[in-house]
Amino acid sequence: MKKYIIYIGILAVGLLFGWFLFGGSSNTETEHNHDAVTETNQMWTCSMHPQIMQPESGDCPICGMNLIPVESSSEGLLADQFKLTKNAMALANIQTSVVGSDKTNDNAIKLSGKIVENEEVNSVQVSYFSGRIERLYVGFTGEKVSKGQLLATIYSPELYAAQQELITTVSLKESQPALYKAVRNKLKLWKLSKNQINQIEKSGKVLENFPVYATLSGTVSEKLVAQGETIKQGQSLLKIANLNTVWANFDVYENQINLFKKGQKVIIITSAYPNKEFIAKVNFIDPILDNKTRTIKLRVVLNNKEGFLKPGMFVEGKINSTTSNKKQVVSVPSSAVLWTGKRSVVYVKENPNLPVFEMREITLGNQIGDNYEVISGLSNGERIVTNGTFTVDAAAQLQGKKSMMNKVGGKVMTGHEGHLGMEKTASINNDNPTNINERLKVSTNFKNQLKEVFNDYIKLKDALVKDDSNNVVLESKKLLDNLSKVDMKLLTNKVHNHWMSLEKEIKVSTTSISNTSKIKEQRNHFKHLSLHLTNAIEVFGINEKVFHQFCPMANNNKGAYWLSKEEKVINPYYGNAMLTCGEVKQVIE
Repeated sequence: MKKYIIYIGILAVGLLFGWFLFGGSSNTETEHNHDAVTETNQMWTCSMHPQIMQPESGDCPICGMNLIPVESSSEGLLADQFKLTKNAMALANIQTSVVGSDKTNDNAIKLSGKIVENEEVNSVQVSYFSGRIERLYVGFTGEKVSKGQLLATIYSPELYAAQQELITTVSLKESQPALYKAVRNKLKLWKLSKNQINQIEKSGKVLENFPVYATLSGTVSEKLVAQGETIKQGQSLLKIANLNTVWANFDVYENQINLFKKGQKVIIITSAYPNKEFIAKVNFIDPILDNKTRTIKLRVVLNNKEGFLKPGMFVEGKINSTTSNKKQVVSVPSSAVLWTGKRSVVYVKENPNLPVFEMREITLGNQIGDNYEVISGLSNGERIVTNGTFTVDAAAQLQGKKSMMNKVGGKVMTGHEGHLGMEKTASINNDNPTNINERLKVSTNFKNQLKEVFNDYIKLKDALVKDDSNNVVLESKKLLDNLSKVDMKLLTNKVHNHWMSLEKEIKVSTTSISNTSKIKEQRNHFKHLSLHLTNAIEVFGINEKVFHQFCPMANNNKGAYWLSKEEKVINPYYGNAMLTCGEVKQVIE
């Protein structure tokens, strides 16, 4: 009996031991299958050619390097998408808006325009005789004058001599009436009034200085002379604008011309008075098309007795079209577009609730006011970045995504890949669209001014190399000073707008550097300054060879760039700790 009990006990212990060993196999198998699914969904890419995406590990078909797992798969981002933190979005004041069209409702069309002076009621105040301005009573542009108001007094040798002739011929008017009449008529031609002539004749005294009176009321829009200046007969003294009425000129696309006619009602709004509407009618449609912009001018006349509207103001007009043509013209603000000379790009935010962006290349049409017509690449309803565009572009570059200066995308070589050396770097540069062919044509003067900014940047970089935070602040202020001296009048049209955007970003980054004495924060802002200044030099050029260098360990192992005048690497991000860490990634000629 005891033997059976022992056998039963051994069997029970064996069963219990077996359950502990194999009882969890079902869960283990489930977990194993889950991991297998995860591994199946894992994508693999090349660190040098991130456009390569494969479902299995292996070698890159371009360079032969081992593929690595795609790190961003856990966030559900596509290959060309990248993400910004909420903090970065707030600091850069990144703003987005939904792409719309010029159609604002069922049959209303939105036009961009500008307030200008009414040419029909403007005048130029001229001098009817030569001489010297003894006193100018108009002190500044914008001053209001009334009809008959004294504007200036002029000394005229010709008028002085003519007065003497009049006084002499008065005694001869009975014997030589024709001569007397001719002298009086000469003074009338110089716009002396009958009363003035009679006063000279009666007093027998010559007036040395003659007054000039305003011929109409208005606002001085331009001073053309200065006190003490010598003038000629018929020379313009002042331009006087009557701003009781003004014009609003609107640009109309060529394919919209048939939608408008004289007499149409126009509702006009301006950012200065967002809650106020100005109502007018179409007064004139230009019969001549502008060959450069492929637009015509549409004009309305606005009552401006209260002085709300100022010449130069941008306005928006809404007009009901004369046909049922529903063709939409997609347009975007110029602040949303980054332009390299050959390519125009914007950044699209697919989900309004997530800070995820993707570069989109678009084809631009005409520029109308502050907007560009989009021929292809965008649709109505898509959300794009309209403020802080360069900051978003810089983030794309740092994360190795498609950007303004890199239409292919891809992170630069890091770590062990550096042994490939300059030959591989040269190969990358040959494929990179940021070469001399993307450069915009600008004057030598502009390049020289940009070069001064670059020279200050180099001094700032050298101060970072030496860990000299005080000198960093000093050099950043010098850079800001030279940046303010860059003459934007040397640029035109799209080139001007492109520099304006870059200049703003360079200024923000440099100002941030100058506002802190902490070397770590200075280096963080220097990273962004380097990106924006690199874009400027690549696009405009400075007639000097510049070395674009990179450290893979800077920026928390994400990598960071800087510019140098020499090929030798001297790293500004770590000072003496890692002075020679990095390599040349590009030579900008």
